[in-house]
Amino acid sequence: MRPRNRVGRPVDPVPFVVVAGFGFLFCYSYAPAYLLELGAELAGALGWSTMLFLATTGLAYYRFVWDARPDLRSEVPGHLRFRRLVLASLAVVGVLALLTLPLLTPYAGP
Repeated sequence: MRPRNRVGRPVDPVPFVVVAGFGFLFCYSYAPAYLLELGAELAGALGWSTMLFLATTGLAYYRFVWDARPDLRSEVPGHLRFRRLVLASLAVVGVLALLTLPLLTPYAGP
């Protein structure tokens, strides 16, 4: 069964599955550890991680399934694809750099 957009046309589910999968990995890999470090309890950290994952999945569904328009697909020029790839790479490197900032702070102890 292929998911359908709001017009009723079938769309490719692979982009949605990939983004939802990466959202799951990110939300449950980083969020609980950071929330525990900020003083949250384990149940609360997992609850917030679950809510973040559900929000990410809902946004991915809206963008890649519900709002998809497969009839507008066409060849994108190479220079635009390369520019998008470079910008996405810089964004990922920036996010990973921000995620390492708490590791650089000295431990104050209890």
